[in-house]
Amino acid sequence: MQAAILPIHAGWFWIQQGYRICRQQPLAMFFWSMTLGLLITFSYLIPLFGQMALIIATPSLTFMTLSACRRIEAGEAMQFGMWTQPLRDPSVRKRLIVLGITYLGCSIAAGVVATLPYLGSLTAAIEGQAQVDELALLQAMRAPLLTFGLFYILISMLFWHAPALIGWHGVPMKRALFYSMVACWRNKWAFMLYGISWGAIFLGVQFASSFLIALGLSAPVMQLLLTPLNIAIAAVLYASFYPAYISVFRPEEQPVEASAD
Repeated sequence: MQAAILPIHAGWFWIQQGYRICRQQPLAMFFWSMTLGLLITFSYLIPLFGQMALIIATPSLTFMTLSACRRIEAGEAMQFGMWTQPLRDPSVRKRLIVLGITYLGCSIAAGVVATLPYLGSLTAAIEGQAQVDELALLQAMRAPLLTFGLFYILISMLFWHAPALIGWHGVPMKRALFYSMVACWRNKWAFMLYGISWGAIFLGVQFASSFLIALGLSAPVMQLLLTPLNIAIAAVLYASFYPAYISVFRPEEQPVEASAD
């Protein structure tokens, strides 16, 4: 798989294209965004194991999102049964689960490696005190979190395009991870603009909500307005994964899956 090298403004183009996909079928993408939000919320009902299950499921959910966006681009009306259709092939499902387990293993390994050098300072901030000094604990956690953040960027590069490469092209996992890393590195400036743009969008929404509350809008009303807005913005985020993939790998032909019964 040959990855194209795109200009920096491609990062903003992906967001625009994600918005265009959502405009084509807004109800379908809003439903999917809400579903993913509920899955994330439910994962916290079972501490640790819920998050682990969600991480393992992430490649499968990503592939379902990409497949839905491809259908929408092809002009198909998304129906309920179409969402799970990409995982009906047992071989694809198995490979994506293995990818998810690998994703979990990499995340755990990154957390351990990021924490071990600072274990002494973390222990000192907790032990020997009747009441934990939250400020000292936060300061002790700063370096491990920054280190983990750097590791997670590398992990994200490895796994970003892997679900599509495995699910659509049958690329072996090791090669898919390698191709994904190379593709992300070749387009690092576009991805940097992509990440900065999304950060600015979400921060802008939060600042706007704080400003409206300061003007006198009640917090419950603001929360009522923010909930559907955040779901809609997240839908655009999920939809933007598809143009990010097809613009980098430029697949010539990807047969659309058979329609659901």
